[in-house]
Amino acid sequence: MSDQHLQCPNCGTKVQTYRNPFPTVDIIITRGQEVVLIERKNPPFGWALPGGFVDYGESLETAAAREALEETGLRLKEVRQFRAYSDPGRDPRQHNISFVFAASAAGNLEGGDDAARAAWFPLEALPSPLCFDHGQILKDYRIWSASNEVGR
Repeated sequence: MSDQHLQCPNCGTKVQTYRNPFPTVDIIITRGQEVVLIERKNPPFGWALPGGFVDYGESLETAAAREALEETGLRLKEVRQFRAYSDPGRDPRQHNISFVFAASAAGNLEGGDDAARAAWFPLEALPSPLCFDHGQILKDYRIWSASNEVGR
């Protein structure tokens, strides 16, 4: 069994380590009945919602705004938390828990950072398959938004 401790670089004290899931954010950016997807530069390759890892000391909302700007060039507006997705198999790299936000945005859409490109897609005509569990997330979002439109 490997040592489950790290050593503090300042005082030398051994600190217990734990293997925990990594927090991430995904952002559903909509314009009418369209959604922004990014084509990933890094494995796993394919189309995905913009998003990424939450930095230490960063709020979920700040991470969502940062990731959206880095990957799409868009500034988020009307940001609201949609749901969390935590299936241990949702990401082939490791166990990530994603906090999904929905938002509108302003600016010029342009892929950047981890995105080879970014594009608007009709919610009813998405490329397939999407990376991770993003197909399920968008299916859940379509159902949720349709049920909320009825009540307006």
